[in-house]
Amino acid sequence: MANSKMAMTSLAAQIRPFTCLAASQPSRLASHPPDLIRWIKREGGFVHHAVKLSQETQFGIGLISTEQMSPGTDLISLPPHVPLRFESDDASSSSSSLLSALARRVPEELWAMKLGLRLLQERANADSFWWPYISNLPETFTVPIFFPGEDIKNLQYAPLLYQVNKRCRFLLEFEQEIRRTLEDVKASDHPFSGQDVNASALGWTMSAVSTRAFRLHGNKKLKGGSSDDVPMMLPLIDMCNHSFKPNVRIIQEQNGAESNTLVKVVAETEVKENDPLLLNYGCLSNDFFLLDYGFVIESNPYDTIELKYDEQLMDAASMAAGVSSPKFSSPAPWQHQLLSQLNLAGEMPNLKVTIGGPEPVEGRLLAAIRILLCGEMVEVEKHELDTLKSLSAIAPLGIANEIAVFRTVIALCVIALSHFPTKIVEDEAIIKQGVSATAELSIKYRIQKKSVIIDVMKDLTRRVKLLSSKETPTAA
Repeated sequence: MANSKMAMTSLAAQIRPFTCLAASQPSRLASHPPDLIRWIKREGGFVHHAVKLSQETQFGIGLISTEQMSPGTDLISLPPHVPLRFESDDASSSSSSLLSALARRVPEELWAMKLGLRLLQERANADSFWWPYISNLPETFTVPIFFPGEDIKNLQYAPLLYQVNKRCRFLLEFEQEIRRTLEDVKASDHPFSGQDVNASALGWTMSAVSTRAFRLHGNKKLKGGSSDDVPMMLPLIDMCNHSFKPNVRIIQEQNGAESNTLVKVVAETEVKENDPLLLNYGCLSNDFFLLDYGFVIESNPYDTIELKYDEQLMDAASMAAGVSSPKFSSPAPWQHQLLSQLNLAGEMPNLKVTIGGPEPVEGRLLAAIRILLCGEMVEVEKHELDTLKSLSAIAPLGIANEIAVFRTVIALCVIALSHFPTKIVEDEAIIKQGVSATAELSIKYRIQKKSVIIDVMKDLTRRVKLLSSKETPTAA
């Protein structure tokens, strides 16, 4: 973690013309930004008279309704020229060509940086068409790349720490890449109007895109007749906050290029007076919500814990659960073949498995444990792999096998929980004492991760009790 901490500290410490640090209630980029709603209307868009900007929502600035509206009501519509997008094939000028060249060096998984380069270019342009929108963007973001090093460490969850470190390292390296590329570029061709683009500025623009961009259908047709997905910044629409029970939804007009509406927001359910306008950002885990959006969802039904399928670990968990002579480290040839079909063995296996989420145990993990704790090939061959992967398939290999499987997973949960250095009650006590906004986010995140593990243990313990009650009469 030494290298990761150094990268994190370096990123948070740089303060130059383009800058961003984490804050609890971020102000907007301009102290007195233009009226965004008025700008959209002036550009030919539509905003319902009852839609207003508010700073009193749960997540800070958001949209609320000032009157009751029925389902299907049009709330916002944007014409095709208002969304901000990155067109990689637009190289009409030297600065655009340089921007495209820089974008090609961005890994696909960090797609937000490609559009972020365009956003940063427009932010640097004093005459940008999008300034009324950009000036209303947050000056700061509460995403982990801007946390102080100690608060990153206090996330206590290795997979997320890896992702934070990876992003910080990319930003620091990309800063140097940009400087080398633009070192001898004349002022008129400079894509960022001559401004120094440092890692902090890159972090700001990538965060602005990851927290606000939407993927819409582009104009390019792919094989099969479908359109490509194009990330776009949607002014005002992106101020709708998140809920798994949204009251509004986004609709893209199929002929947006030919009409005055590319995308609009309509009421999904009845919207009451003073209700916030809420979209569903996706059925995501808290890893994505914190990394890309800067918040944590309490009791998130889609949150998971990542584990590595390790044979020695599985053997240890099974023995701790009271299983004698487990076969994880020495599977029979037929068991190894099935593990390969589950992509948990073979030349290029995917050993990342999860617990939690809609299914308490990932299907591949569940099937593997069922198979390896069953020594009877004939019994296993009676079932399709999909059946063995399903938790709704009750005891397909017998009640004794199922109880051993669940107890093994419970033991895995105990081991996973032991990797966190603090307990939930300790975390809650720290928050009550009063901490910074970023420290509180870190603590809330790790509380939710531990809660996922505990909830899975409770669920499986309940299943074991039910199975045990069925097993006893049979044994008698």
